[in-house]
Amino acid sequence: MTRLIATRLIDRRMGIFLIGLFIITVALPIGNLWIEGRPVPSYAVSLMGKYLCYALLAVALDLVWGYCGILSLGHGAFFALGGYAMGMHLMREIGTRGVYANANLPDFMVFLGWQELPWFWWGFDMFWFAALMAMLVPGFLAFVFGWFAFRSRVTGVYLSIITQALTYALMLAFFRNEMGFGGNNGLTDFKDILGFPLQSDRTRVGLMVASAVALAGGLLLARWITTSRLGQVLVCVRDAESRTRFLGYRVEHYKLFIFTLSAMMAGVAGALYTPQVGIINPGEFSPANSIEIVIWVALGGRGTLVGAALGAILVALAKTYFTGWMPEYWLFALGALFIFVTIALPKGVLGAIEGGLGRLRPRRRPTEEVRA
Repeated sequence: MTRLIATRLIDRRMGIFLIGLFIITVALPIGNLWIEGRPVPSYAVSLMGKYLCYALLAVALDLVWGYCGILSLGHGAFFALGGYAMGMHLMREIGTRGVYANANLPDFMVFLGWQELPWFWWGFDMFWFAALMAMLVPGFLAFVFGWFAFRSRVTGVYLSIITQALTYALMLAFFRNEMGFGGNNGLTDFKDILGFPLQSDRTRVGLMVASAVALAGGLLLARWITTSRLGQVLVCVRDAESRTRFLGYRVEHYKLFIFTLSAMMAGVAGALYTPQVGIINPGEFSPANSIEIVIWVALGGRGTLVGAALGAILVALAKTYFTGWMPEYWLFALGALFIFVTIALPKGVLGAIEGGLGRLRPRRRPTEEVRA
């Protein structure tokens, strides 16, 4: 039974990706901490941790877009909300080490003249509470939004536009100083997490490993869902929603569940992202970020999970080097890449690789008929 479950969860592409992820998770810390001369610099560890967070975010979107047909342009908002939840905890951890040495209020609140901590900041001095809110807040928002949208049978491009409008509205709200989230500057100047200094190499390695574990867990969870009977219904909803509804399935319930779960996964990615980059600001709510997530999934291979994670890592890696070389042309290059993939690689990079390997394999000769 256990072997059957493992076989269903880990197919060949999933196994190869998890092995590669394991090798990276082991090799980078060894090269950064234990080999003399440190061939792996600290910034490379932080970059890889960020890429892995992006990969988890891409898997979350692929779960709803690739398997349920919900093209969400609002997953950047769920990611940012998870990041803000963790950022609020990290700000509370600063305490008297801030510029104004106020044990109760973050520096930006003291600067803006706040007299007491807002009620929505209560509890964020505890790590477990912040980690819980990083999942519950995006999940609650997705549940409320999905409840009205899916029950009203809003689908297709209309749903995509509404999710993008939601993201833009949140970005404008978080830019306002009176909201109590740092305004334009956001939350930054973090010191430590769980008592470990964020500037320490060991802490950076720990966060990268945590991101890798979260990505592996997210992939396995998504794979378990998509290979179950629930996943079969989701694919039916994607391919023929009306027929699925006529067969007696409550389509809006399936959509609501997977959309909420996907938002919670995006929140986890955001919570891991914030301590590794050292800042979270309203720019993370930008609609352009949500569109870029869609490009990750399309590039890697929609409906493959592993391809979505691979696409996120490849695009993020290209962005790192391209913006350092010609930053003003990055958006043009990204747009051209999306057009090329849409036209030339409809199944994404992963589909192209698997198709190429399939053509290289020797074809089996047809079995000769046995004459009677």
